[in-house]
Amino acid sequence: MCRIAHQRNESKRMVMHESHIPEWDIHGVLPPIRPGEKPISSDRSPYRTSVLELCGRFGHTRERRGILRGLAELRKALRSAGLADGFQWIDGSFVEDVEANRGRAPGDIDVVTFVGLGGVERQRQLIAAHPDLFSSQRAKRRYLVDHYFVATDIAFDANQARWVSYWYSMWSHRREDGRWKGFVQLSLSDSDTPALEWLSEQDMTTGSEETSNER
Repeated sequence: MCRIAHQRNESKRMVMHESHIPEWDIHGVLPPIRPGEKPISSDRSPYRTSVLELCGRFGHTRERRGILRGLAELRKALRSAGLADGFQWIDGSFVEDVEANRGRAPGDIDVVTFVGLGGVERQRQLIAAHPDLFSSQRAKRRYLVDHYFVATDIAFDANQARWVSYWYSMWSHRREDGRWKGFVQLSLSDSDTPALEWLSEQDMTTGSEETSNER
């Protein structure tokens, strides 16, 4: 038991101290370029990270951890649908210090999944079989994820370039004031199991502390 507890503590320290995600800036958003890097540096948003690190960086409240579990469920559903070879851009107020900036918890998490969807008939089959993945409103209700797709198995022409530019430009700016900001990228192949275990541990710890305080 002591060894297991030690491993869990080491995992938590790893999540907190080996972060690929920079700290929020003074405006409560992720910087678009890693602090200290030159303006032309490639070390910039979207910041590639793991699901475990995403949880450790942004799962500091029970409400946020609930949203992260919804994201894990959506990722599981994508894999079950055969959509596992791709990546996701993660954004929205969830990756901002919305509690300090707006005095509220985030209500959901914004996600664009870049993945091959096949031809028209295959896409029709996917939509019919998995409607909660292809409707942003349904995904938000079921998973707490505002979810969209960009197909990666079609020709990268001017139209496709415009769609990628649309998501990048929109998510690189805060909606209310146009301030530049960064966001995060996850691989669909990354395992969610360590992250879910970490979330459960945090809820258990928080629950114990709340019970202790009530006494």
